[in-house]
Amino acid sequence: MTYRSPVTGRPLVADTPHSLAAPGERWPVVDGIPYLRTDSEGLVGVALDHLDAGCPDDALVALLTDQDAWWTGPATDLGELKQLVSERNTLTLRAAMELLRMGPVADYFAHRWSDPTYLAGLALLEAHWREPGTAFELACGIGHYLRELTARGVACVGADVVFSKCWLAKHWVAPAAEYVVFDAAALWPVETRKFDLVACHDAFYFLPDPPRIAGLLRQSVAPGGMLAVSHLHNAAVSGGAMGPARASSEWARLFPDAVVYDERELRRALLAIDAPVSTRWSDDPAIEAWSIVEADGGTARPLTGGLAMPTADAVLQLNPLLDGETPRWPSDRYRTEYGPAATWLSDTGEDTRTRRVLDLPARW
Repeated sequence: MTYRSPVTGRPLVADTPHSLAAPGERWPVVDGIPYLRTDSEGLVGVALDHLDAGCPDDALVALLTDQDAWWTGPATDLGELKQLVSERNTLTLRAAMELLRMGPVADYFAHRWSDPTYLAGLALLEAHWREPGTAFELACGIGHYLRELTARGVACVGADVVFSKCWLAKHWVAPAAEYVVFDAAALWPVETRKFDLVACHDAFYFLPDPPRIAGLLRQSVAPGGMLAVSHLHNAAVSGGAMGPARASSEWARLFPDAVVYDERELRRALLAIDAPVSTRWSDDPAIEAWSIVEADGGTARPLTGGLAMPTADAVLQLNPLLDGETPRWPSDRYRTEYGPAATWLSDTGEDTRTRRVLDLPARW
């Protein structure tokens, strides 16, 4: 794939096996992942120095120290990162996240396969599935959705601002996808590409300049394609939103032509093998979050067994959050945020739909 400069928009070409360049600029490619963050010039230089010196593992360690602007957790430890890099072919995903000192974010990523927000996002995509050949996900995290899409033959590009997340995705979760690291606030290196499916799941509310980002996402959709954005927090929700939130009128201005869903309805439809029913933007305090799609024509279809269900060759195992019939919460914070809507706490219904059994990565 050809990328463009996040500074000038000019095409980037490989000047070495480990770097991309345009006149007057040069960017590192580490473990096959272009690092194009415009606000990290010092780290770009350090990584390039290590790569040019024939020390790719040192460049990798350097980029694994990077974080996003809103990170409040502990700093990484160089000794632990060196251990992670040297043992990356044998460590589990959870051990890797521990060495990255991801804290509560590691709990979120490790158990996202059954969290209610993730299930609503899968239901949204399945309800409006158009058999995409290509897909782009902004703020892809460690690749949960990309894993499901690539397993169904979709050629995917995942983008995030944090290198370590894309790196975890490539090595542990969704290796068939392509990854690129860049700042959403800068020029997008994929801006000239069009994709059949463009998505941003459980992250849009964190992004800077929402009107611009919404516009860029739309511009990335190929003719006949679809934009999907999930988990838009409702500022009017009873008890307060679990993250940055907006009033329904603000979301309506950002996505005026969207098909809108209450996420509870998406989960209901998944469990009932039904088609989800759309709603309107409102200040209903019972709605925690909305999910939306923008597409030309087409109505929601019943969730009979597509993207939201395991593939035929999946190896299923008991949800690790279950100890027999007893929930085993990774933290009180996790229980507070995801427990009330957790489908796997029910002992009725199909185990794959409730997520009492899961298709986890081989080195989970």
